[in-house]
Amino acid sequence: MKTFQQFILEAYDPEIQGRSQIRKQGQGGRVGPERKKTEPEKRRVKAIGGGKTAPAKDYKDRKDIGTQRQRSELEQQPTRERGSAALSPREAQRKAAMERRARKSSGAGARTDLKGKSNSTSKDREKVATNLLRQKAKQKVDAKYKPQKASGLTKAEQQALKRKGEKRLRDLRLAATGKTKESELKHPITHKEIARRKKQNK
Repeated sequence: MKTFQQFILEAYDPEIQGRSQIRKQGQGGRVGPERKKTEPEKRRVKAIGGGKTAPAKDYKDRKDIGTQRQRSELEQQPTRERGSAALSPREAQRKAAMERRARKSSGAGARTDLKGKSNSTSKDREKVATNLLRQKAKQKVDAKYKPQKASGLTKAEQQALKRKGEKRLRDLRLAATGKTKESELKHPITHKEIARRKKQNK
């Protein structure tokens, strides 16, 4: 049998600690162990410009490190007293029976399907529902469909491309209408003109 001193030495030995289930907690002020992904595990990519992508390396630490979240924040809390919402099986059965009697007496039990036939029984209703489900057309995915690939452009490059397109559209619109300025057009096109009009209207 090991003495307490031997146990402590083994428990804090880096080689044994690495192989054991004991994990050092509190790295960077964390409550639990650090669970960052290693380089091969990272799947998220980032646009580096020029239509190319590379693995993202900017994994940032969460702002709430070191704070234990309350159960009330994680789970929906009850709004009424315990047991007030639930009925006993006998009470639920009685309530359902009373509702059925009320429906029968009012004549609401007999319903008609799409063709106008009466279907008061549950079997008839089930048949109608099954037929409706059969009629539903299944959505087919086109065999030629390919998901859109990432452009690989950075945010600045995307914005520059968008602005270039806006200017081209503006020039075409001005040429078609015979006007010289975008401010003369009824609807603004470029980002700059939209911002100017918003500021003017305030």
